[in-house]
Amino acid sequence: MEQAYIVKAYRTAVGKAPKGIFRFKRADELGAETIQYMMKELPDLEVSRIDDVIVGNAMPEGAQGLNMARFISLIGLNSVDVPGVTVNRFCSSGLETIGMAVAKIQAGMADCVIAGGAESMSAVPMTGFKPELNYDTINAGHEDYYWGMGNTAEAVAKEYGVSRADQDEFAFNSHMKALKAQAENRFQDQIVPIQVEQTFVDENGKRATKKYTVNKDEGPRKGTNLEALSKLRAVFAQGGSVTAGNASQMSDGAAFVLVVSESLLKELKFDPIARMASYAVAGVEPRIMGIGPVKAIPKALLKAGLKQSDLELIELNEAFASQSLAVIRE
Repeated sequence: MEQAYIVKAYRTAVGKAPKGIFRFKRADELGAETIQYMMKELPDLEVSRIDDVIVGNAMPEGAQGLNMARFISLIGLNSVDVPGVTVNRFCSSGLETIGMAVAKIQAGMADCVIAGGAESMSAVPMTGFKPELNYDTINAGHEDYYWGMGNTAEAVAKEYGVSRADQDEFAFNSHMKALKAQAENRFQDQIVPIQVEQTFVDENGKRATKKYTVNKDEGPRKGTNLEALSKLRAVFAQGGSVTAGNASQMSDGAAFVLVVSESLLKELKFDPIARMASYAVAGVEPRIMGIGPVKAIPKALLKAGLKQSDLELIELNEAFASQSLAVIRE
């Protein structure tokens, strides 16, 4: 079985939706421009060697519909020969594409795959444009499938005993870590500079445009502090603990990796960033969806023949402080 390696990884900065730095940029544009940049950093890789472009997207409709991955492939690679497929596993759509790329390589179905995700929450709202409930799902007792993410974060906080104070402290520390990383330019090697053109009506009532380059994440807040966070009201439940300060922003951005087989790695003398040892997913009750890693991590470790004590670093999604703390504690 072929081993699979990640040899390049690039992303845009992450902008706030719906009024942030990328509100004038489409998700497919962000994706295509990220791949264009990646290819410039891979002068020895011919486009003809790429087998597929797999793009994760949580809301594949509207401006993100019509198999956005194919557009990203066409524009990003300037070729009609490389196909593209869009994948939806909600928040983990982008990560799922990497698992798919690795599986194709291990099965001998591909040697080189671009995998990642692109999303504009400025362009497509959280629930899409015309959500319709399936009442059979509700009647079967799964009404929590339609809960908003904030409601699930509240459920996790309640079920796993995560206090408001703990959530605020975790959120504050998360901002501080991100700001420190920005100050030390820890992200700069991975962020692709993206040019944005904004059209607006000037003070004279005339149409005007301005251009600016985005190369810095918009989310980390310099002015935040624990006192300010503690004063924010809960937004998802009366008497709740999840606030705008300890929950994720809505975001716009794109990120992609190049996954190759060991054979191609050696042929083109790539320096690997990482070897993908295993990948696993697991289902939980929708109302506490954020606890999913607690079930998925043991499955991934088992497939890789590892124990949790073998790991030196765990990177965990921090969308909601309640979810992060519950997973860490479990």
